[in-house]
Amino acid sequence: MPSLPPLDGHDPASLWARFSDLLWYDDDLGFWLDISRMGLAQADLDQLTPAFERAFSAMEALEAGAIANADEQRQVGHYWLRTPERAPDPAAADHIRHEVDHLDAFGREVLAGRLTSPGGQPFSDVLWIGIGGSGLGPLLMIRALQRHGVGLPFHFIDNVDTQGLSRSLAGLGERLRTTLVVVVSKSGGTPEPHLGMQQARRRLEAAGGTWSAQAVAVTMACSRLDRQAEAEGWLRRFDMFDWVGGRTSITSAVGLLPGVLIGCDIRAFLAGAAAMDDLTRRPELRANPAALLAAAWYAAGGGAGRRDMVVLPYRDRLEVFSRYLQQLVMESLGKALDRQGQVVHQGLAVYGNKGSTDQHAYVQQLRDGLDNFFVTFIEALDEAADIPAIEGEQPADFLEGFLQGTRSALTDGGRQSLTITLRHFDERALGALVALFERAVGLYGELVNVNAYHQPGVEAGKKAAAEILALQNRLEAVLADGRERDLAALQQELDLASPEPLFWILRHLCANDRGYRCSGDWGQPASLRLAKA
Repeated sequence: MPSLPPLDGHDPASLWARFSDLLWYDDDLGFWLDISRMGLAQADLDQLTPAFERAFSAMEALEAGAIANADEQRQVGHYWLRTPERAPDPAAADHIRHEVDHLDAFGREVLAGRLTSPGGQPFSDVLWIGIGGSGLGPLLMIRALQRHGVGLPFHFIDNVDTQGLSRSLAGLGERLRTTLVVVVSKSGGTPEPHLGMQQARRRLEAAGGTWSAQAVAVTMACSRLDRQAEAEGWLRRFDMFDWVGGRTSITSAVGLLPGVLIGCDIRAFLAGAAAMDDLTRRPELRANPAALLAAAWYAAGGGAGRRDMVVLPYRDRLEVFSRYLQQLVMESLGKALDRQGQVVHQGLAVYGNKGSTDQHAYVQQLRDGLDNFFVTFIEALDEAADIPAIEGEQPADFLEGFLQGTRSALTDGGRQSLTITLRHFDERALGALVALFERAVGLYGELVNVNAYHQPGVEAGKKAAAEILALQNRLEAVLADGRERDLAALQQELDLASPEPLFWILRHLCANDRGYRCSGDWGQPASLRLAKA
C-alpha cells in the first residue's frame, strides 16, 4: 500500500467530501458506518478491489461448506446458525432450528416457573461456567441486553482463580439450592470449565442442592461432558456444533441460552445477524460494510497490523464489547504463518473500554502520544425515556458532545478513527453489530492470507500448561520420601535443562501451605532447600 494522505482536521470542506463518499448506511437496520476519517482514498479502494474479489469468493465457498479449518479438517458454519437454510446439509439445518426451538421453550418454562428447582421453588439465579468465547459471548449478552428486573441474575465462573471461585460461590450461598448451573465446554475436556464444575458441584451439594436436577450442559454431542450429563440425567443438554468455534459461538446455544434466561428476544438477535450477513455478502467493496471495515483496518496498518484498534462504545451496555472483540479479532488474525507456511506474524491488537469514561483516561495519549492506533467509535442514538433534562441539561446531549468532541480532537491531531452508529440499540442491533465484525474478520483474514479459523498459539499454551502440571506431579513424587534437597539436586533428579520451572512450582506450593518445608533465601534461588513436611 502507498503511504496514506494525512488527515487534515483544518479543512472542513475536504472532510465533508470524504465523509459523503465513505459513509455506508442501511435504513432497515438503522446502521451507519463512517470510515471517512481513516485516511482512505479512492485509489486505495481501487487497489484493494482485486484482493476483495478473491476474498468474496473465499467467503462464498466457506458458507457453501468448504473445509475452512484445515488443521482440524472442519467446516466453519457459524453463519448457518442465523440462516439455517444456507447450511449445505438439510439435516444440519433442521438440527439448528430444533435447537433454537428447544432452548427457547426451556427458557420460557424456567422464567414462567413451570420448571423448578428440586425443592419446587422457582430457579432464582444462573451460574454460568465457561471460558473464552463460552464466557465472553454470554457476558456480552447479559450486559448488553438484560433489562432491570427481567429474567434471572447471572453469575460467572470463567477462570480457575481460587479466590474468584470462592467469591462467586460464597455470593450465592444458600441460593445454590435454587440456582440453575450451566456448564459450557465444546470438547468437554477443557480444564477450566471442568475444574469450575467440580467446585460448583461440591458447594451446591453441600448446600442441599441436587446437581442432576439443576445442571445443564452445552457441549458437542458425544463429548465427555455430554456423556456424563446423559449418564447422570442432567436437567438438559444443548448442542454445540463441531463447525462452530468458541469465538463465533454467540449465535449458538452459547449466546442464545443466556438470552432466553434474561427474557430477551433471541429471534430478533438472530434476525439482526442474518440481515447483516446478507448485506455483507454483496461482492462489491463500496457496497459491503464488512469489506469497508476490513479495508480500513488493512489501510491503517499497512496490511501488517501496525496500528492497534481502540474500541470506544458510547453505551454502558457495550462495555464488554471491546473484550469480546479482543478474542474474536486477535485469536482469528494473530498468526505466525500464512496459508503457504511463510512466517508473517500477522495480527490486529484490540483494546478499549467505553466512552466517555476513557476521555478521562487514555485519550490523552491517543491525542498527543504515539500514533500507533485507530479508534472505533460506537454510538446508539436512542435515549432513555426516564432520564429527562434537568435545569436544561440532558445527559444524552453531553454524551453525544463528548463523542463528537473527542473524534474532532483526534482528527485535528491527525489521528485515524471510524464510527459506527445505531439508530436504536436492541437485540436486532446487537446481532447486526456482532455479525459485522465476524464478517470483517473473515474478509481481512483473506486479505492477509492467514487462516482465521484455527488457533495454534492457544493450543501451544494448553500443551505447555499440561507439561508444567506433569512436572509438578513428578516433583511431588520425588519429594515424597521426605529428604531435603536443593534446586540443583532436584534439577538433576528430574533431568531438567534449567531449574527455573522448579522455582516457580515450589514457590507456588510453599506459599499456600501445601505440605512442604522450605528454607533459604527466596531472592537467591540457589540457596533454597525443600522437603516434604
